[in-house]
Amino acid sequence: MKCQAHLFRNFLGIQRRISILWDYGCIQTPNLQAFFFSTRAATTCIVEDVRECPKDAAQVFRKWGCSENDINKVFSRQPSLRKANGSDLESKLNFLSELGLRSSDLVKMITCRPRFLNCGLNRYFDARVEELRTLFGSTELFLKAIVRNPSLLIYDFEKTLKPVISLYEGMGINRSDLISMLLTRPTLFSRTNMSEEKLDYIRRMGVSKESKMYKYVVTIMGVSRIETICEKVANLEKFGFSEDEVLQLFGRSPLLMTLSLDKVQRNMTFVLGTMKLPAKSVLVYPLLLYSSLEVLLKPRVLLARKIQGMGLSPWIDGTKMFRALRMSEQRFLKVYVMCHEENIKDELLDYYRTTKCIKRLAVASRKTCYANVVKIDEKF
Repeated sequence: MKCQAHLFRNFLGIQRRISILWDYGCIQTPNLQAFFFSTRAATTCIVEDVRECPKDAAQVFRKWGCSENDINKVFSRQPSLRKANGSDLESKLNFLSELGLRSSDLVKMITCRPRFLNCGLNRYFDARVEELRTLFGSTELFLKAIVRNPSLLIYDFEKTLKPVISLYEGMGINRSDLISMLLTRPTLFSRTNMSEEKLDYIRRMGVSKESKMYKYVVTIMGVSRIETICEKVANLEKFGFSEDEVLQLFGRSPLLMTLSLDKVQRNMTFVLGTMKLPAKSVLVYPLLLYSSLEVLLKPRVLLARKIQGMGLSPWIDGTKMFRALRMSEQRFLKVYVMCHEENIKDELLDYYRTTKCIKRLAVASRKTCYANVVKIDEKF
């Protein structure tokens, strides 16, 4: 009797184990038959459904449509992706595919935010995407914003995005203007910090909320460090401007606040030393600060002096100089160079090319070289 009771308890234990395995889907019907001493071999009854898993990150990117060139760009920007888990990476790329993003967009996104694919995208992904679609109003603008700043898919909408939106709308910037500013300044949400000192500067710039420049003034001030703005104001004060004059200049031409200290110093030195213009002329003609010194300002001013020295016409003097600086390359050459005889035209073109090839010290080491002049002969 004791032996029978022991066998019965063992049988009940086996039944409980089978029930647990069945609930978790760990065994299938053929396996149950094998468990109950079926005459069929257990090895022939097991049915496996194994999906093909990507072996490495490169394979995942190829499967997603990236070319070898795209993959190399991604890996060079973020080398750690070479060792990324293939399944996790594929899951994240599938999220991006559902949004309508492609391989060419991915390269731009990784170039902009190298660690983007190292972050978790699946947390509250659908809710965040829905909020962003509502914010931008159209799929086209939404995707454009994502490509320029992929971190939008990671930011907490309530804690990071909503307060910034409320801040700018409270300062008089409507939703459409805010979206256009977000597209031109992708870090608007992450870098905005509006202090009392910044608000005072904005008031002193004298720009009304109805002005087209107002949204540029507010957003540039919002993303800039107050120390940087003070340095740029002091940089122009060295040339004889008062603080109010500089702030009003920034109000009329807000993008001047984005120029480096070095560029402003070099352009002002050229305006005063070579062009012999008063410093106040930049208040009327801000393009004297915007223009590239090596590519536009210096070559055209020196060519104007060359034409004047040769006794040719038309001269480029007075207000004509400012008009010449606004012209496109093709228009400028057509008006002031191509109108002369062949031998004079060739001499002026050679001189113009030479002035464009004069580089500042250490400029040759820059990645982008502007010394290559437009192939003029092909245009005419």
